[in-house]
This record gives sequence, structure tokens and C-alpha cells, in this order.
Amino acid sequence: MNVNKLKLNSPLYKQYLSTIADPPQQIFYLGQIEDLENIPKIAIVGSRKVSTYGRAVTEKLAGQLAMGGAIIVSGLALGVDSLAHKACLESGGKTIAVLPSSVNKIYPASHLHLAKQILNQGGAIFSEYSGSGLPQKFQFIARNRIIAALADVVIITEAAHRSGSLHTANFALEQGKTVMAVPGNIYSPNSIGTNQLIKSGALPVTEVSDIWHELGLDPLNTKTLTIANNPNEASILKLINLGISDGTELLEKSQLNPIEFSQTLTMLEISGKIRPLGAGHWTLF
Repeated sequence: MNVNKLKLNSPLYKQYLSTIADPPQQIFYLGQIEDLENIPKIAIVGSRKVSTYGRAVTEKLAGQLAMGGAIIVSGLALGVDSLAHKACLESGGKTIAVLPSSVNKIYPASHLHLAKQILNQGGAIFSEYSGSGLPQKFQFIARNRIIAALADVVIITEAAHRSGSLHTANFALEQGKTVMAVPGNIYSPNSIGTNQLIKSGALPVTEVSDIWHELGLDPLNTKTLTIANNPNEASILKLINLGISDGTELLEKSQLNPIEFSQTLTMLEISGKIRPLGAGHWTLF
């Protein structure tokens, strides 16, 4: 894909990055970011060495937020970042990745396929760096200010005492953004950072409605959201959540072929995510 560029004085630059105190002169990006304007953007970041608890919380929140129409912003790093990107994509959502390397040098290289998925599903990849060299240590910290700037709210789902994600929280506070954190086991080293953030004033997150409420959106619309196992399920669940119940209309608007549609409906019913109302109509369970 062609690498695009945002200059400091461009309207889109001001739309996305106006809160940075020391803004880069230009931003390089892949994707069509014009389509991502005026949509809630939520950063989800955390430790690279994530626990089973951190994985479950990250996947649940990112998936539910994506199904509710939010864009997930993260850093494509190992651990929480990549889990957030993947859960968003699997739920049919769009996500933005901010790199410590150039957009021509996906880092880590093991996430090249994930980067391609992000772009194929309508998301974007940002970086302030050009060239093809490996990122320097300071670039990992610097990119966190861009993650914070892109987001309306920053959420840390799991963080140890010196997790790099705490830099993102600090940048968010400097930029006047809300910081939220998921409380964890007080005996777990993986939760020291998030628990300390909450003690210092970060808003606790125990369910997705906490986030919608902070964004000023109606949390009642999220209570029936269900995590999808794949994009086909996400497509149907999103339509049902929007109030569409007729099977014929669901088939048409999901753009699935009849066999895929029938198989997906069956799996959704078996897994207890939807139930039939009769006469070819369906509702969330």
C-alpha cells in the first residue's frame, strides 16, 4: 500500500493529534483514516507478558467495544496490545496500530500478518518514523504519546510495576484524556501497575458499560453485546443488536452466502448467543 503523510498544519492532523505537547512535524500512515473520523476511539494497552486474567479481560473489553462501534487503538506490541487488536478484528471492528518503527518496517515482524489484517478490515497504521531500521529504545516510549492523542479514553487492562503502558497513561493525563484501569489481584505482580493507577485516581473498569458511560454514550445499548468467535458471527450479532430480527433481512445485510449464514446461525444458537423467536426471526439470548 502507498504510504500517506499527515503534515502538522493539515486538518486531519489537528483532528487526530492536536493534544500532543511536542507533536512530530509529520505522521506517516497506511489505510484510509478519513473513514475513521468522528467515531469513538479507545486505547487499550498493557503488559507484554500478560496473564490468563489479563488476556480474558482484554479480549472481552476490546471485543465488546468493537461490536458497539468503537475503534480500538493500540501499539501492535506483544501481549495486551496484540490481543486488543485481534479481539477487535474478530468482532468485526476497526483498529488503529501505532508503531515504534516506520510503517514500512512492521515491528515486531511476527505481527506482519496482524498488520495486514488491520488494513484489510478498514483500520490504519501510524508512525512518526521513516526509514527501515529497527526502533530505538526511546521510540517505544515516544509512540505512546501518539496512542494517547488518538484516543478519547485510555484503558490499561494489566500492567506490572514498570510496564511501558504506564507511559501511555502519563501521556494521556498530560493531554487531558481520561485514564481507566482494570483492577487486579492485589497479590499479582502483573496487576501492581493498574492497581496503583486506580489508587492515584484512574477510573476503575469492571464492565464495558463503565467505558461507554465515560464516553457519554448510553451504556444500556451494550448490555446485550455478546463476544463473537469470528467475523461471520460478529456481522450477524451486530445486526441483531441494531434491532434486525428477520432472517431474510439478516442474510441480505450480513452479505454472507446462504450456506455460511445458515451455519453461523446454527453455531450462534448452539453456543447460546441467540435464540429463535419463531417465523424466521431471531434475538440475542
